[in-house]
Amino acid sequence: MNETPEVVENAPTRSGFVALIGATNAGKSTLVNRLVGAKVSIVSHKVQTTRAIIRGIAIEDRTQIVFMDTPGIFKPRRRLDRAMVTTAWGGAKDADIIALLIDSERGIKGDAEKILEALKDVRQPKILILNKIDTVPHEMLLALTAAANQYVNFDATFMISALKGPGCDDLMKYLAATLPEGPWYYPEDQISDLPMRQLAAEITREKLFLRLHQELPYASHVETEKWEEMKNGSVRIEQVIYVERDSQKKIALGKNGDAIKAISMAARKEISEILEQPVHLFLFVKVRENWGDDPERFREMGLDYSQ
Repeated sequence: MNETPEVVENAPTRSGFVALIGATNAGKSTLVNRLVGAKVSIVSHKVQTTRAIIRGIAIEDRTQIVFMDTPGIFKPRRRLDRAMVTTAWGGAKDADIIALLIDSERGIKGDAEKILEALKDVRQPKILILNKIDTVPHEMLLALTAAANQYVNFDATFMISALKGPGCDDLMKYLAATLPEGPWYYPEDQISDLPMRQLAAEITREKLFLRLHQELPYASHVETEKWEEMKNGSVRIEQVIYVERDSQKKIALGKNGDAIKAISMAARKEISEILEQPVHLFLFVKVRENWGDDPERFREMGLDYSQ
């Protein structure tokens, strides 16, 4: 089904940007983390977890592949929603290759169908990625491939499991041989263009979602306010969790502070593993009404407030 171009030994270096787009919870962040081989994008069962474009950088043979993990595309209702969807499409239009990720269990319906309709007018090369192939019969995958190609003539189709790995090697080899020749954009050992302060805030936001996904609504945001390298080799980090109401602050803190302690412990452990140094993490919860309409918060997230 896929015609992977032959990789010539001692070929020139290649590099390029691959935009992963799709409906919410299609598995984009999970796939980026797997292809990069490290945690660069937060993962949650909650939809709309990714709010801005996060770039994960991978090396395959002599090719540097910059994956752009975009926000899930859905029908926007708030200013924040509109900014996220606009960011997703903007990232797609800046990429060398657009990769549409479809949840094989959900198939082509709702937001996925609307994305396929919109892709008809996009000029860049496009590939189709069917995720969660271990959860549906092979015949259904073939039917999904045929149905998707009736909307858009994809250059190639890949059937993968972002969570478990099957199919990902073939996808990487294809991208490595297809992206244009040119110098690498980033140093060889760099895996993301996300500043560490922002990545640390994203990790805390993930732990917040994982701990309180049934209780706390989307009206929460995390910012790293202070980052101090200590003489003993550790780092002191202060972060603020913004919520919109006092009732949400109580949820984030939990009874006797149990929730915020668990969130802090989980986030501190992961940040410390990434930094490879001890971390002292201090979390504060502040109420800021309608932060979702605050231009400064949009700038912190890398989103356009004017949308």
